[in-house]
Amino acid sequence: MSNKLYNEIPSLDLRNFTTGSAADKKQFVNDLGNAYNTIGFVAIKGHYLSDELSQKLYQIVERFFKLSTEQKKQYENPELAGQRGYTSTGREQAKGHSVPDLKEFYQIGQFVPEEHPMKPEYPDNLWPAEIPEMAEVAKEVYQKLEKTGVEMLRAIALYLELPEDFFDKKVEYGNSILRAIHYPPIENPDALPDGAVRAAQHGDINLITLLMGASADGLQVLRRDGEWIPITALPNQLVVNVGDMLARLTNDKLKSTIHRVVNPPKEQMKNSRFSIPFFMHPISQMDLTCLDSCVDDENPKHYKDMTAGEFLQERLAEIGLLKKK
Repeated sequence: MSNKLYNEIPSLDLRNFTTGSAADKKQFVNDLGNAYNTIGFVAIKGHYLSDELSQKLYQIVERFFKLSTEQKKQYENPELAGQRGYTSTGREQAKGHSVPDLKEFYQIGQFVPEEHPMKPEYPDNLWPAEIPEMAEVAKEVYQKLEKTGVEMLRAIALYLELPEDFFDKKVEYGNSILRAIHYPPIENPDALPDGAVRAAQHGDINLITLLMGASADGLQVLRRDGEWIPITALPNQLVVNVGDMLARLTNDKLKSTIHRVVNPPKEQMKNSRFSIPFFMHPISQMDLTCLDSCVDDENPKHYKDMTAGEFLQERLAEIGLLKKK
């Protein structure tokens, strides 16, 4: 394993894994594992989401967030713990932080056929009547990112010396979330509470996160030597990082990547920032017990056994979206 410290995230072509030779595929797996053991993020091209479709969703999302507060709040249901529809500013804070993030968001969940046994597990998606085309475009983006995520997890499985299809059934109709985020303009920075930022440092809850290019700079990742590195997704690339569920499963062999969204410089504070990550979750029943292959005398087990559903409920309470029991 390389000890190189990256100043930018490595870029890989997913086609080397999906359609390349056996040697190409092996190289992709090795490069991916190395990236996740160093900076924790990787930029992926050759995926299934077109730039045109990505831009179309960004335009729709901007239109939604320009609606009045009253219109947006029609699609907010606190009982859904932010898992579907709109969540207003001030409702979510990073784990371990008491000050809410400076953001509002809209969440879209899994598309399950009516007759499927998983259907009762998930609440229905909420769609704004003001933007009728959102449903069709968001569903297409969701499913393209999900398809990409499955291939990424297959590569991760091989890196972990597991069967290539280890994750396939665990993420089929999984509890994945497409989150459209709006970081509003900061009109009066001097009036902000101490420590208020667009997104305080955190690790993602899920297995992996796939991010299409945001509308502005601000995302930073904590490198393993303690240095914060700015991250930008280029056109035609997705930025993919490890989340907390995958860290638990691998007993931190693959570490969840700590990242944040910093407030912009003063001259840009009056600008909005938009971002659309895809949080790839498994089904709630997935066992997150540390893999035996990732536990030994030098690296004893770090986490208690729990399912993905139990872990999600715990984290939603910690970040303020679910009332603590």
